This record gives sequence, structure tokens and C-alpha cells, in this order.
Amino acid sequence: MSVLGTRVVRKEDPRLLRGEARYVADLDETDDPRLVGLAHVVFVRSTVAHATIAELDVAEALEAPGVIGVYTHADLDLEAPPVMGGMLGPDVVRPFLADGRVRYVGEPVAVVVAESVAEGVDAAELVFVDYDLLEPVIGVEAAVDADTLLFPAHGSNVVSGFGAEAPDDLFDGCDVVVRHRIVNQRLAPAPIEPRGCVAVWGGDDGVELTFWTSTQTAHGVRSTLADRFGLEHDAVRVIAPDVGGGFGGKMHLYPDELITAWVARRVGRPARWIETRSESMLGIHHGRDQVHELAIGGTRDGRVLAYHLEVLQDAGAYPDIGAFLPYFTRLMAQGTYDIARVSCRTRSVVTTTTPTAAYRGAGRPEAAAAIERAMDLFAAAVDLDPVKVRRRNLIPADAFPYTTQTGATYDCGNYPRALALAVEAAGYDDLRDEQARRRAAGDPVAMGIGVACYVEITAGPGAGEKEFARLTIDPDGSATVFTGSSAHGQGHATAWSMIVHDLTGIPMDRVEVVHGDTAKVEAGVGTYGSRSLQVGGSALHRATSHLVARGVEVAAKLLDVDEAEVALDTETGTFSAESVSGEAVGWDEVVRLSGEPFTEAHEFVTETPTYPFGAHIAVVEVDTETGQARLVRLVAVDDAGRILNPLIVEGQRHGGIAQGVAQALVEEVRYDADGNPQTANLADYGLISTMELPAAELVPMETPTPVNPLGAKGIGESGTIGATPAVQNAVVDAVAHLGVRHLDLPCTAERVWHALELARAEAG
Repeated sequence: MSVLGTRVVRKEDPRLLRGEARYVADLDETDDPRLVGLAHVVFVRSTVAHATIAELDVAEALEAPGVIGVYTHADLDLEAPPVMGGMLGPDVVRPFLADGRVRYVGEPVAVVVAESVAEGVDAAELVFVDYDLLEPVIGVEAAVDADTLLFPAHGSNVVSGFGAEAPDDLFDGCDVVVRHRIVNQRLAPAPIEPRGCVAVWGGDDGVELTFWTSTQTAHGVRSTLADRFGLEHDAVRVIAPDVGGGFGGKMHLYPDELITAWVARRVGRPARWIETRSESMLGIHHGRDQVHELAIGGTRDGRVLAYHLEVLQDAGAYPDIGAFLPYFTRLMAQGTYDIARVSCRTRSVVTTTTPTAAYRGAGRPEAAAAIERAMDLFAAAVDLDPVKVRRRNLIPADAFPYTTQTGATYDCGNYPRALALAVEAAGYDDLRDEQARRRAAGDPVAMGIGVACYVEITAGPGAGEKEFARLTIDPDGSATVFTGSSAHGQGHATAWSMIVHDLTGIPMDRVEVVHGDTAKVEAGVGTYGSRSLQVGGSALHRATSHLVARGVEVAAKLLDVDEAEVALDTETGTFSAESVSGEAVGWDEVVRLSGEPFTEAHEFVTETPTYPFGAHIAVVEVDTETGQARLVRLVAVDDAGRILNPLIVEGQRHGGIAQGVAQALVEEVRYDADGNPQTANLADYGLISTMELPAAELVPMETPTPVNPLGAKGIGESGTIGATPAVQNAVVDAVAHLGVRHLDLPCTAERVWHALELARAEAG
């Protein structure tokens, strides 16, 4: 019987639960004898948002106990490349250490190398920096027309854009047009393990640099290091040991990590840098941070005819991935709805804040939040139930593949069924009846019901996404998987073992999965964008299938029969033929007879992305006297195609929902008017806890995709995308009868209370 689709307990968990994981901070000479005598790296970071550096004096720090060296931009022999691939011109670069100017609080200014972290911290405090302050640029709307330019050579703070303004006739024929400004706030990835790296130069087999790092993309880091140091790629070995979370924040190499490798070369010793939590809140790229101006129009019976979305994206001080993420927001702007006229324009600007990049969902949650608030605003304007309006406008199940007005071609789906399942599981009509009773009774604890339908893109944005896998079967019948996907909580060891077992019959406990080491895995892309199973898993599926075919060839020789007669029993992992009953050969015999390495590699390349979808319903209670909102229930239908392991998928869904709820209720990176971060530690930044999270009610649904051999779509980001607008809509719904039309994220008690006070004042 196939194990695919069954609840298999994660095989990687026992060592993690026993404390046997090895993170970057744990590495020592037992991992590699060359790590004896580690030097420790501490950064001096800008304490102001925008300034020129009038003086930078490291003399006193150089004399401090334990100091090996102190370095500034003037000491570097590395050339920083232009940002955004040179799109803004060759002079617009992100220096590895500040080159006479700082553009955000937390930007590295100097680096101290010491015998211990404590000595490095003490010495860093002795580095004297005199700043001539410049005007900060805070907020995307202010940045568009600001007199202060972060990069004067570019001539504008607007650095990229997609799409065009709404055509003049977009809303022709609409009975009702609703317009609104909404904010999708800035978030911090806050992985449980902050960033860190260890670098050592010199080694065997032509490797000049070995670099251990907490990353999602080992091969990408290798390429960047090789390019920056002028080395052949094979001369750099990157190892990702156990990685404690990423959420997009560890997708690429940062300047601090590159400088650590440079330091190791400069001082002739291995060097390690471990990010503190406060550094992480300032330095790791933030996510989201868009302002939307939306307009939605249609008929009074609830049919939506037109939708326009204007997006302003804050790319932070140095534009990179964050400047391009609105591409996904625009691509997914139409959501799950059959709307005849849709347009979207995006613009990305630079501000004196931490740069932004991909964070769980990366542009797609913003699109879902916008269209789902728009649908609720429209439903309120035409005085119809939000579920009824959604049902009237969802793309029909027989319309796939469906191409949207912004160019996405959805592979497959059944959006009406997803909403119907969520409505049924939640007992939606009964919830509305209870809400009506409580409102009639004047209950000060208001009840709200929020609905959100969503579709997202994974393994995209277009064709050509690729991943590598190699399977080797050893003479003892065990197997080793070498995968370019990296695991930092996703359960790859279990999922990849399930695929091998399902196709070969080799027991899962005899399958080893190797990843995150560029010396062992010859190619790879990495883990992000919910791509691992559908791309990396498909690569393994193809490699394994090819190896099984080779096994049949060899088994036929052993059994002295034609290949067509040979069958592989995946229950026992043995080959047999009906004409020689009673005889069977196992993988160990097949491999030994072959007389050559029994291995097969495959690079799977996608022809199209996949589009997971679903529907969430949230129930909240809001204390109208204090503004405090509490999530009571969340019902989630998340369709990720064929499910390989429901247990792993449920874990991903719970985790994504937790982060989505957190954005809706508590999380927000804040800056004051001078660009000073107000949320630089976990005491000030509102990470959600289990105290605020009821157990999500997960409703299963599977619509296998035809675009890969597993029928799988991504699941890692779905919960994040559906939960946020569902909870936001629920909080607004709870206080709508009191005159509140909209609440921006996060729906904190302070924000809800102020909205209620304003509504009361306007009501007289």
C-alpha cells in the first residue's frame, strides 16, 4: 500500500527534541578541526536613520583588550555591485560597510574582530562615529515626492513599478463604486534562530573558502561568495547546518555575512558572527509594508464589474527583492473572482528604513488582503452578506485553466467548493443569528465574522523554476537522497523518504536525506515560495522512477526473464516475475550485480506555476469598552493539490495561520518620524503566542494539479495568506454596527478603541 497521503510521523524530530541539532552558534573543532581559535565578529551599526559620516575613529577600539582588528569601508578590497542588477545605474550600490553615508538605523559602519564576543562588544562601544544628520525619509507616500533623495544620482525615490493607472472608463456601468486606502504594515521575520555564519579559508580538494551559514539557499550563497571574492564556484563550499527558521529572511547573503568571510581572510583565522536578537530586528530584511488605494465597482445585486489597485511598496534603504515583490501583488490582484475589468499599478520607493524582501507569502498576502477588504467594503455598500457577494463573483469550477486580467493563468481549482466547505464547517448561518441576538441585546462584547477567499502562486512566477535531486542506492539496499531543497522545519527528511519508499519499497528508516552542503549536492536552488515538494520532490520522483527502471533491467538478468515480466513489489522492495515463482531479488542484489554506482540525478524544470487556494472564516470578540479583539475560532480550507503527508501539511497550515493572525492583530514594525525603530526587541514587537491562538479548525480539500508528477501545490504560505484578511474582516464586522467602516492592520486594542471613539463622536 502506498504511504503517500498517509500521516507519517516526522523522522527528523527525535534528534531535534533531544537537543542534538547543530546550529551555526554550536559549531566548533568537533565539527571541523580548522575551527580551533575562532575569532569573533561584532558590528558597529548606525544609530541614526540618515546622515553623512563626519568622523570615524577606531583608534581607541584597536587598543582594547582582546581586539584582533577593527575595519571600516576604507579597509575593504571588495567591490559592492549595483543594486537591482544595475537598473538604477552603476553608482547606486549597497556598500558592505557604510561608505561615508548611512541610510537606516542598524546599517553596518565598522567591524570589530576579537578573541571573544564580550571583548568585541566592549571594543565596538569605543568606536567613535560623528554624524552630520540628514533629513530622514519615512513612509511610502512621503517618499514619492520628498525633496530628500536617498540616491541623488537616480533622481527619485521611486525605484521600480509595474502596470498603469486605471483607465478612465474602468468603472463605466457600475451602480456603486467604493474607494478606500488600506495599509499592509511592515513585519519582521523574527526566526527563532537569528542569522549567523562561520568562515574558514584553506582546505582540501581545491576548496579555498568553507562557509557555514543559517540559510535557505546554500547554492545561491556559494555563487555570491564566489563572485564577490573572484573564485570559481567549486572553490567555495557552503554548508547549512540545522537552520532555525527563515520565512524568507534567510534567502540570500547579507553584507554582514560577506564581511565575516572577508574578516577570516584578513586575519588568517576562522571567524564567526552570530546575530543578536536586537540586531535581527534591525538588520534582517523586513516584509510587507505596502499602502493600497483600491477602488471596486459593480451592480447593486452584488456583481463586481471592475477593480483597480494602486500599490506603494516600501523597499527600505537599499532596493532589492522588496522592490520587485509588488509584481506578485499585481499578478494576484484579481484573487479568486471573475471580474471583467481589473487593473493594478505598483510603485516601489526607498526610505530610510531597513530594506524589505520576501517574507512568508511575499507579495501574495498583500494582494489577498486588498481584494478581500474590497469585497467586504463593496458588500457593505450594496447591503448584502459578504458570503453572498463572494459566491456571486467566484470563478466557476469549470473555468480552469483561467487567465486573469493581470496575466496569471490559474492551473486548476474549485473556489466555490472551498467557500462552501468553510461556510458549512463554521456553521455560518448560526453565527450570523448569534451575532444578531447579541447586537439586539446590546452586548458590550461584540461578535464579528470575517470571510476571506484566496488564491496564491507557488513555484513561480513563470515557467523555468528548477530543482535538483540525486538518488543513490547502496549495495546494502539503503538509499541516500541528495536534494537541492533545504529544510528548516518543513519535514523534507520525512517527505523525501516517503517518495523513495513509495517508488522503491526501501524502508523509510533506510533512506538518508542530504541537503545544504554544496560539496555533497552538486546543484540546487533552495527553499522559498512554497516550492520544495512540487519542484524538489518532483525532481526526486523522476530520479527515483528512472532508477527503478534501471533496477528492472538488472533484475531481469538476475531472474533470466524479459524486462516486461519483472515487477517491483513496493511492499517488500523486491523484484520478481510470474514465470519464476518463488524467486525474488532485492535492491542489495540488484546493486551488487550492476557493478557500477547505482545512482540517478534529475533536474526538474517547471512548465507553469501552481495556484493553491482556499477559504477562511474567522470569529472574533471585541470588547467595545477597551477595543481588545480576541480570536475565538478560525476555520480554514486550504487546497494545496495532492497531499503527500497530512501531518506535515497540517503543521504548515497551523504555522501559517499563526503568522497570519499575528499580522491581523498584533505584529508591526514601527519607526518614529526621525527613522528610529520603536520595535527593536521582542518586548516591543508583538509576536503572537498560544495564549492568543485558538486551535485552527482545518478542513481538508485536495484538487491535484496536472503540472507536476506529484500533483502537488505549495502549502507553506497558504495559512498566512488566508488568515490575515479573514481576521481583519471579522474585527471590522464586529464593530461595523457601531459605525466603524475600516480598520488598518494590526487591529490592536488602541486602534479599535480610537476607531470606536471617532465613530461615537461622529454619531453625536
